[in-house]
Amino acid sequence: MKKLALAFVVTFLLLLAVVLVRTARFGDAQGEVPAAAAYTAPAGAAERLAEAIRIPTISHEDSARFDAAAFAAFHQLLRTRFPRVHAGLRRETVAGHSVLYTWPGSDPRLPPLLLMGHMDVVPVEAGTEARWTQPPFAGTVRDGWVWGRGAVDDKSSVMGTMEAVEMLLAQGFAPRRTVMLAYGHDEEVGGHGARQTAALLRGRGVRPWMVVDEGGVIGQGLMPGVDRPTALIGVAEKGFVSVELTATAEGGHSSMPPRHGSIGRLSAAIHRLEASPMPARLDGATLKLFGRVGPEMPFAQRAVFANLWLTRPLVIRTLAGAPSSNAVIRTTTAPTIFQAGTKENVLPSRARAVVNFRILPGDSVAGVVAHVRRVVDDTAVHVRAMEGFSSEPSPVSRTDGEPYRLLERSIRQSAPDAVVAPYLVVGGTDARHYHALTGHVYRFLPVRMTSEDLDRIHGTDERISIRDYEAAIRFYRQLLLNAAGG
Repeated sequence: MKKLALAFVVTFLLLLAVVLVRTARFGDAQGEVPAAAAYTAPAGAAERLAEAIRIPTISHEDSARFDAAAFAAFHQLLRTRFPRVHAGLRRETVAGHSVLYTWPGSDPRLPPLLLMGHMDVVPVEAGTEARWTQPPFAGTVRDGWVWGRGAVDDKSSVMGTMEAVEMLLAQGFAPRRTVMLAYGHDEEVGGHGARQTAALLRGRGVRPWMVVDEGGVIGQGLMPGVDRPTALIGVAEKGFVSVELTATAEGGHSSMPPRHGSIGRLSAAIHRLEASPMPARLDGATLKLFGRVGPEMPFAQRAVFANLWLTRPLVIRTLAGAPSSNAVIRTTTAPTIFQAGTKENVLPSRARAVVNFRILPGDSVAGVVAHVRRVVDDTAVHVRAMEGFSSEPSPVSRTDGEPYRLLERSIRQSAPDAVVAPYLVVGGTDARHYHALTGHVYRFLPVRMTSEDLDRIHGTDERISIRDYEAAIRFYRQLLLNAAGG
C-alpha cells in the first residue's frame, strides 16, 4: 500500500513538473520591430469617408432592387477625391460594378500585393431607423465619430486604402512591388464581383504575394484573460451551407389530428439536429490563436493552454459553453426559417424549415448534408442542400512565411500595444475567392473594437472613431511601404 501511495506521489510530482516546465516555455515573446514611418493623418479623411457613407450602395437579397446609380456615384466619388490614384494607377471595371486598380512596380519579378475591400453595405432593418443616434446614411461627423452604415463594414477599408495610396503618390513614392486594389460590389450577397476578379487574375497568370481583406480587428477585451488589445489576423474562414428540411403528412381538420403531423415531425427533426451538433475540434486557426495569446494570460490559464495534451477535453468543453467560442471549434447548426400552416384549424400537409450551417475547416458541405440525414433519420422528412448559398471552408493560410511576418510587423508598427494572433473568421468574406491564387490570404481590418462595437456591424449605430480611422490609414500606408518599398 505504501509503495502504491509513493508511486502515486511520484507520478503526481512528475506530472506537475511537466506542466510547470511546459508552462514556463510556452510561447515566444514578440520581438522588437523597426520604428514606423513618420505619419501625419491626411486632412479631410473623415469627411471623405462620410461622403462615401452618404451614397447608399446597398446589397439586397432581391437582385431586382440593385441600385446601379448608387455604385456609379460611388465610383465617381473615388475619381473625384483621389485624383492621383486615378492618374497613376490603371483602373478596370469587373462584373459591371466591381473595380480593380493596378499600381505597377519597378521590379516585375516580384508578385503583387493585393489589398481588398467592398463597396456594398447591408440594408438597415425596416422600422429601426429611428433607433439610430444619427441617420444611417447621413454620414454624420460628430463628437469624434463618423456615423453611418458602412463606416466599419467596409467603406473604411476601401477609403482607407485609397487614402494611403493617394498620400504615397503625393509624396513621390514609387513601389518596387506591384500593388493591386480590388473592391467588390456585392460581398454582402455572395461576392460575384470578387469571384470574377479572382478569375480575371487567374486567367492572366497573376499569383499575388499576399492578399489582405477585411476580417479580424484589434479587439479590446475580446479575449478573456488577455489585458492587451489583440490584433486578430484571419488566416481562414468557415464555409457555409443552408439545408432545407421538408416534412409531409396527411392534412385535414385539426379536430382529428394524427399522432405525428408535418409540424411535429419537422420540429422533432430540428430538435435532434440541435441536440446532436457536429463534433468539436481544437485545431487549425483556433489552435494557433490560443498558442499565440495563451502566453499573455494569467498563470493558471497559461498553464491550461500550454498543456493541451492534458487539458484539451476541458478546454473544448469550456469553449463549447458560449456561442462565440463554440463557433470557432465546430460546424454550427442554426435553424433560421420555419414555415407551415395556413389556418388555425387546418392540419398542414407540408412543413418546411431551413437550417444554416457554418462549416469548420476540415468539414465539408457534403459532410454536413450527410450529418443531417443521419441525425434526422426520418423518411418522411426530405433533406436537401439549397442551391446558391453554399461554400466550402477556406484553406488555412500559412503563418510561417515572409508575407505573414511582414503583415504582423506592419500591425505592430501601427499598433505597438497590441499582441498579434491568427484566428478563424466565422463569417464570410470576399477573400475566400482568392485561395486558388496564393497560400497567403489574410483578413484584417485595422480598427479597434469592443464587443459592443462588433454588435453595431450590420446592426444599429454603426460608427468609427476618427482616431481609429486615421490609424487605419496609417496601417495601410505602413503595409505598402513595407511590402512594396523594397
